[in-house]
Amino acid sequence: MTSFQVNGKPVEVHVDPATPLLWVLRDSLGMTGTKFGCGMALCGACTVHLDGKAIRSCVAPVSRVEGKRVTTIEGLSSNLTHPLQRAWIELDVPQCGYCQSGQIMSAAVLLAENPNPTDKDIDEAMGGNICRCGTYSRIRKAIHKAAELANAGRPK
Repeated sequence: MTSFQVNGKPVEVHVDPATPLLWVLRDSLGMTGTKFGCGMALCGACTVHLDGKAIRSCVAPVSRVEGKRVTTIEGLSSNLTHPLQRAWIELDVPQCGYCQSGQIMSAAVLLAENPNPTDKDIDEAMGGNICRCGTYSRIRKAIHKAAELANAGRPK
């Protein structure tokens, strides 16, 4: 048995400890927002947060999350009010949308660590996330927009 938190709620799963977290989230817990892309931690579609850091859930064994906090795309907000979700919608970022949950999860860690990223900061932080549709310029604009939205709510 492996015990951890997902989106603030305690869970226990009875799976082989070597099972990738991605499949535990999708198959055992029914959380399908996290996507399978390559299975080799190269595309970023499976990005989630582990104690606030972006990880690739397709290669992270569930044993790695024992006693820790996992946040998925479903955990950013329950009503699409997270600044990244708002920016993504406002700027109509997705084309096919498949990679977008991983893109948003990577961007959330970037903005948590750097609330005012430059284009270079964004390109470096997002370099491990592949978008087959090529929406990179809209992704970059949305991250800047999300930073503006988040900073507007902060005291000066």
